[in-house]
Amino acid sequence: MFFKVKTTEEVLELVQHFEPVGEEVLPLDRAFGRVLSREVVSPEDLPGFPRTSVDGYAIRAKDSFGASESLPALLEIVGEVGMGQIPSMTVGPGQAVKISTGGMVPKGADSVVMVEYCHLLDQTTLEVSRAVSPQENVIQPDDDFRKGAPVLQKGWRLRSQDVGVLAGLGVIEVHVYKKPRVAVISTGDEVIPVQGKPKPGQVRDINSYTLSAFCIQQGAEPVPLGLCRDDFEELKTMVHRGLETADTVWISGGSSVGTRDLTLKVFESIENTDLLVHGISISPGKPTIIARRGTTAIFGLPGHTASAMVVAEVFLSPFLARIGGESFASERLQNKMSARLSRNIESASGRDDFIRVRLIRKEGEWIAEPIFGKSGLISTLVEADGLLRIDRNTEGLYQGQQVEVMRFKTA
Repeated sequence: MFFKVKTTEEVLELVQHFEPVGEEVLPLDRAFGRVLSREVVSPEDLPGFPRTSVDGYAIRAKDSFGASESLPALLEIVGEVGMGQIPSMTVGPGQAVKISTGGMVPKGADSVVMVEYCHLLDQTTLEVSRAVSPQENVIQPDDDFRKGAPVLQKGWRLRSQDVGVLAGLGVIEVHVYKKPRVAVISTGDEVIPVQGKPKPGQVRDINSYTLSAFCIQQGAEPVPLGLCRDDFEELKTMVHRGLETADTVWISGGSSVGTRDLTLKVFESIENTDLLVHGISISPGKPTIIARRGTTAIFGLPGHTASAMVVAEVFLSPFLARIGGESFASERLQNKMSARLSRNIESASGRDDFIRVRLIRKEGEWIAEPIFGKSGLISTLVEADGLLRIDRNTEGLYQGQQVEVMRFKTA
């Protein structure tokens, strides 16, 4: 029987009680996708000088007031700003300086008129057919970031644009959380290496590969410890090795109630280990075990791949985000979208059902089509685009009902 069955919400709350792993310093070119362990404050103004956002002519805005196509303003061209150079001239009344996008606006000028509204009468005479306002098309020295202002918060996972702004600020290295190391153990006398040919009653090791790939997808580092027979001492030895080499230990198989419930027995045999969860009120994935030894979480996952991966999507994804230091993970992880259900679905009360669904675009809207199959079938995951949750207090959903789908990540 199950002794410490928890609800979905209770388990999600529980995994948030584990602390992030340590931090390290990385050069900027290796920081993409990593989570900041410290806030980044701007060391300088960005861009640091007044620059134009368009090709055109730097002028005093007042010199263009009243200009139109029928009555253009006439200005004297007194020079050109070279890219990457400090202007040597000053713009005075009735004067203009040619400038390209990104160039430094010369002193005296407070705006830039786009080249589309300019016409050369000769080499030194410019005709402007549109008035501009002060600061129009000019980026001020601190328009992006002011010196001392926060740029990126602690717990933020760096995107390509985030790396870009750090480069623009001259930040050459950043403090990030270490990638969580996940020890992965696949158990079962019937499980053989993938290069082997299964005999009747045997299956190739799928879970080591799916769980390891899942870790990489979530920004963690898998540490596959290999296959383990249904042997108490062998499994206990492998779990101890995982505790010594990784930040968390995941065991697939052996978590179902029965004579081969080795995972639970191993958990109970390890000193200073507290059993937190022995069963979750979900389907699939009910026979999931969670224990804690010191600061390390140990998960006993179902042996069936589909069940194990549902547990991974729902619980292990936010867990890895938590110990990986990510503070703004909820929207990124959930990746939810609205769709209309294609058919009725029955559900037993008292548990959350996670139904695999295929998303189909039809007549301008998304349709969620349930994929039914036994928990041991991986084909249901391959064909699915995400999961649909039916709340434990609901007896089912109806055809045509608008539902929320948790989409699987594709990379």
